[in-house]
Amino acid sequence: MTPPSDAPADAHATASERFPLQFARTRRFSLGVPRQLTVSPDGERVLFVRSASGTDLVSRLWLHENGTERLLADPLDPCFTNEEPGEVPPEELARRERARVTSSGLVSYATDASARLVAFALQGVLWVLRTDGGAARRVTTAGPVVDPRPSPDGSLIAYVSGGALRIVRADGTGDRPLAEPDGEHVTYGLSDYVSQESIGRSRGYWWSPRGDALLVARVDTAAVRRRYIADPSDPERPPRVVAYPAAGTANAKVSMHLVPVRGERIAVRLPAEAGDGHPEDVWTDRAFEYVVAAGWDGHGPLVSVQTRDQRSVHVLEVDEASGATRVSHRTQDSAWVALRPGTPLRLASGALVVPARPGGDSQGLDIGGTTTPPGLEVREVIGAADGRVYFTAGEEPTEIHVWSYATDDPGEGFVRVSSSPGVHTAAVGGATVVLDSRTPDGHTVTVLRAGVPVGSIAVLAEEPLVTPRPLALSLGRRKLRSRLYLPSWHRPGDGPLPVLLNPYAGHGMQVVLEVRAWWVAVAQWFAEQGFAVLVTDGRGTPGRGEAWEKSVHGDRLTAVLEDQIDALHAAAARHPDLDLTRVAMRGWSFSGYLAAAAVLRHPEVFHAAVAGAAPADRRLYDTHWEERFLGHPDVQPENYTRNSLLDEAAALTRPLMLVHGLADDNVAVAHTLRLSAALLAAGRPHTVLPLSGAGHLVGREQTASNLLLLERDFLWKSLGR
Repeated sequence: MTPPSDAPADAHATASERFPLQFARTRRFSLGVPRQLTVSPDGERVLFVRSASGTDLVSRLWLHENGTERLLADPLDPCFTNEEPGEVPPEELARRERARVTSSGLVSYATDASARLVAFALQGVLWVLRTDGGAARRVTTAGPVVDPRPSPDGSLIAYVSGGALRIVRADGTGDRPLAEPDGEHVTYGLSDYVSQESIGRSRGYWWSPRGDALLVARVDTAAVRRRYIADPSDPERPPRVVAYPAAGTANAKVSMHLVPVRGERIAVRLPAEAGDGHPEDVWTDRAFEYVVAAGWDGHGPLVSVQTRDQRSVHVLEVDEASGATRVSHRTQDSAWVALRPGTPLRLASGALVVPARPGGDSQGLDIGGTTTPPGLEVREVIGAADGRVYFTAGEEPTEIHVWSYATDDPGEGFVRVSSSPGVHTAAVGGATVVLDSRTPDGHTVTVLRAGVPVGSIAVLAEEPLVTPRPLALSLGRRKLRSRLYLPSWHRPGDGPLPVLLNPYAGHGMQVVLEVRAWWVAVAQWFAEQGFAVLVTDGRGTPGRGEAWEKSVHGDRLTAVLEDQIDALHAAAARHPDLDLTRVAMRGWSFSGYLAAAAVLRHPEVFHAAVAGAAPADRRLYDTHWEERFLGHPDVQPENYTRNSLLDEAAALTRPLMLVHGLADDNVAVAHTLRLSAALLAAGRPHTVLPLSGAGHLVGREQTASNLLLLERDFLWKSLGR
């Protein structure tokens, strides 16, 4: 499994010895990458966050204007460091964990409507600055600041502190509360756990366009069960408490309120439950427990709610004077209503942009009555600017492109903005499109004005020390999109290679894409260690239509494992050097769960596995995510039994390494501990690697670096080096 003696020794040493540390130091090559792009409405200015290099952990605020970049705020500047330091509030740390933010410094910001005034928090301290010049200015507040957001005219800053929504004038005067907690477990202006982690709604309040009121979420977690995340390596440190609604248990109670800057708060009268037309099933729950989207535009507040069983979504127009609501759009589905990021979007005309099924199996959009064409799989709505709606979509599942539709010139039709094969997204404002492109050749950010390049934003991420060389495959009767990575020093006929399956294969994420992403580099690194690495997106992953994505309804494992096995055999038929007597799988989160299931259910195919952060007991995962697939555990317990790995522990006959971060509040370490206990009770040898202080994303440099090496060594030993 090591390269032959005539292989390029230097290249192999680089990949073997230096890549794991590079992977860890660059935080999966995420440092130095521009993110949180904001384009001013006139298209003249682009704000973004980026660190100074591919290994710099401190994020800074930048401005691109007139073709050049300018640093606006550096957290290491004396104007910030000379101030008395504060402490990052726990609510902000939770937001970063949910967003998988690995950098420090200035990690988020918000602007007024013209993108002239910027507000951000550093160590819980509120700062404001103007993009047209001048130094950042500290604004004194009543307490540590979370999620500060200027009013549209920039005269006021709203923020959350101690669970209360407060405002302060931009000049630092007049700090006062608008909505204070009216219960021990109540907050205003924050998003609950499920909304952040599984729904994708990270915000908890929205300004009115006039700046005279806000739409605010009230969250009451009194009924939600608590989890206690402790660090066993520091027994004197108190555990962190997380209100975590596991499948079948109580959710947070989320209500919406109209909060005028001056005046009495008005409760939004959200409907209690879905009525006629709601699909029935073995388990049906019509109660609207989830607020999945919200906003406030020139036509008024807009709120989207989803039922507990996720089979109905209503878009509600809110009367800002009374809080009354009117349903403007309904969506139902017999499995679950897929939430399309960026929707609903309301156009200047008042027409809605909402998910639609344009025919066939495609998941598309309805843009004010015009539907995207069949076969174009829509991923996300970016926004509207200059009379156009921008969204991402693809006709081939391995590519995602930026598209536009001119609402004031429908005859133009749907236009693809990006051209190169890859994964593209964008930020828009006025006639400017900032095209964020990840391709097999790398990552670029291009500023387009009226379709013409007028500048670029530098991507400072390091280049991987291994050069990915994937072979694109379409395998089996389901044409499974796959990539095969072989050692650079291997030539056909050199001899058999052990096979390592390295998929994600779960809902909501693809890894078989035309990109040079971190997981591509990791796959090639394992190939350089002597493996043939096969990566496959099977049923349940996005990009291939409604039926494909929802084929895992009720059973999250059977079809997914079947596709991995089919891809393995089809790839081996094309490439005889793949040794089917030595096959392993590795993965993290869902793919860790899949890896453990592979050796438990199919030891005739899989001979070893590394399962990281594996959600082995599906009852322990959160309501919105798990009930989407398996229903309510009290009503459909057979679904949870069929998808749990605990009862299958006695079937283990192959080497299995279980890895888990002890501070993981997404997939609790209890998953791995319960599986390990079941394996021990059944007398099945296995390896457990606990990662002290690590969350769901392993961030510590030495831990992340050495973990790759430990996985490699375990697989070498298990498959026979």
